[in-house]
Amino acid sequence: MVGRDRAGAPTAKGDAVRILITTLPFKAHAYPRVPLAWALRAAGHEVRVAASPDVVDDIADAGLTAVPIGEAFDAEALMAEIREREATGDVPDPEPLMKIDERRPERLTYDFMHGLFTVLTTVVFKNHAPVPATDDLVAFAREWRPDLVIWDPLGFGGAIAARACGAAHARLMYGLDVIGWMRERYLDAVRERPAPLREDPMEEWLTPWLERYGCAFGEDVVMGQWTIDPGPSWMRLPVDHLCVPMRHVSYNGRATVPGWLRAPPARRRVCLTLGLSHREVLGGNRVSMSDLLEAMADLDAEVVATLTADQLSGVRRVPDNVRVVDFVPLNELLPSCSAIVHQGGTGTMQTALAHGIPQVLLPGDLWDTMLKAERLEESGAGLCVWDIERFEARELRDMVGRILDDPFFTRAAAGLRTRMAGTPAPADVVPSLERLTAEHRARRG
Repeated sequence: MVGRDRAGAPTAKGDAVRILITTLPFKAHAYPRVPLAWALRAAGHEVRVAASPDVVDDIADAGLTAVPIGEAFDAEALMAEIREREATGDVPDPEPLMKIDERRPERLTYDFMHGLFTVLTTVVFKNHAPVPATDDLVAFAREWRPDLVIWDPLGFGGAIAARACGAAHARLMYGLDVIGWMRERYLDAVRERPAPLREDPMEEWLTPWLERYGCAFGEDVVMGQWTIDPGPSWMRLPVDHLCVPMRHVSYNGRATVPGWLRAPPARRRVCLTLGLSHREVLGGNRVSMSDLLEAMADLDAEVVATLTADQLSGVRRVPDNVRVVDFVPLNELLPSCSAIVHQGGTGTMQTALAHGIPQVLLPGDLWDTMLKAERLEESGAGLCVWDIERFEARELRDMVGRILDDPFFTRAAAGLRTRMAGTPAPADVVPSLERLTAEHRARRG
């Protein structure tokens, strides 16, 4: 990779370069960055991870150098603000957020997509690029002068910082590229309108941000100059954008393997988890925890449920076949499991796929969860409870029983594991990132 000396002059090919990685203030987004960060470090490059105080310690625990930016994220304050703005009519109807994965052609009108991107910029994106954090990020980028910035697809401060310091930059996907997929269709619809009626909420939102740092808008600020995608190829949305496929490698944070997990299970084992997002971001359970545990009671299996004390509050009883633990690393637990029941989060789903474990999903309708659930069920490697509002313990119990008793699901999951294993590991994509960084740096002069 062509690096630079600190005065900005090109250095010899193969020299170490500087890479700045950004993340949202949630473990569910920070942890997937760790394997790639370490692959880059192991290749001899300098790496910094910029994040809010919420996850700085988690990044440091992973052995990476963290750069604190901005203030701690206050999810409760954000939700209160959104509710207040909704009540006063100061925010568009947030309902389109539930349809970010809409694919029906008759629904993908200009008005629908314009409303969607208006809500995204007003409600979601602006809160993941607050002024203090973006100012801090740009200041650090201009001081440290990275060659490459790798940013979260919801955290546009990373793209802004890359523009401000002249670095190459790429998105590291978390979940499906619903933004890129919808963006392409919206821009097609915009081009069909008369020039005076063409509006782009993304450009309107990002332009003042970029001008604040002396930069101009470009489509790369929305999409990155390229995308690093650790998602399975068969689940990926078709987006006309340069993509570097990368195998998902699980990282679950600081962890110790408990003694009971080192012993082989006496009978089939099922993992029940609601994932980090529902613990730390979305604020609670969407189904009755008592009903969820009761659904497990009659299974001829040991159930390991990763639930906190708060999640268990109000639970009538814990069945005899259920072992409740506050936390256990999924990467260590799943090899001993015959099935997993979870909410459809990206990290949990990817880890289960990597281990070839059949899945039963309780998907919500936020972001890409329903679309991932559809594709998983189509693959044959899992089943889904589609109507959470009418969830019944019997339905879930029957689904888990089918997964355990029918080898079709295990064979399908094993096939997907084999396909994932053929995707380049983080260490294997480093040369591609080096080449792309050098190419984009050269174009900018």
